Amino acid sequence: MSVLLSQDFTFIVQGITGREAVNLTRECLDYGSKVVGGVTPGRKGRDVHGVPVFDTVEQVVDSLGYVPDGSVVTVPPAFTKDAVLEAIVRGIKLIVIVTERIPRRDVAQMVELADRQGARIIGPNCLGLIVPEVCKMGGIGGPAKDAAKAYTPGPVGVMSRSGGMTTEISSTLTAAGLGQSTAISIGGDAIIGSTYAELMPLFEADEQTQGIVIYTEPGGGWRRSSPSGWRRTARGCRSSPSWPVASWTTRRCRA
Repeated sequence: MSVLLSQDFTFIVQGITGREAVNLTRECLDYGSKVVGGVTPGRKGRDVHGVPVFDTVEQVVDSLGYVPDGSVVTVPPAFTKDAVLEAIVRGIKLIVIVTERIPRRDVAQMVELADRQGARIIGPNCLGLIVPEVCKMGGIGGPAKDAAKAYTPGPVGVMSRSGGMTTEISSTLTAAGLGQSTAISIGGDAIIGSTYAELMPLFEADEQTQGIVIYTEPGGGWRRSSPSGWRRTARGCRSSPSWPVASWTTRRCRA
């Protein structure tokens, strides 16, 4: 088992013709992820690494004959809300927002619609998530060969506001012989779609996960991610986790 992703998980990339998205698409494909389409208005008929490009999410769904499971959104901040709302309205249930510096009002509106439609947002300002040797959604871990070195299958879940630290923690665990069940970069902006507390029950319900490591930084709701906050989070699950939870918050220090 795993959290959110599976071997058959399919997703699209919105903003796929941008430079960052082109690289992200290649990395995901090389890892074995199923990227089934891309969206950039005005670019229909092109392809990115063999992935067909469409003008709208609706066109992707019509071409495929089914609704993809997820979408990675890499469009500029001013257009992110429209892209995310389009994906949600078309029935996509997991949306990873890579874009940062999105207006807070826009993020709040996206999260509100996702909640109403039963969708989940990861991010904004995140690198996505990965289930080692199964699926990688977003730029997490970088190129496939690097992701394969840092992330290995195992019993430890990983969550972090920092995408880089998600990989650093997982690499350290791997070096210690502890693989990961799922690793999630939840996003570094002040308002995000899925908090630690909201994701914790998913790890709790995952039979593969036997422990979890959380790293956070000041900013946004960081107090909820402090050790005392984590005790409250654990009590908010169906039952308190029987496995270990390790968490810490890094703060700025002056020399």
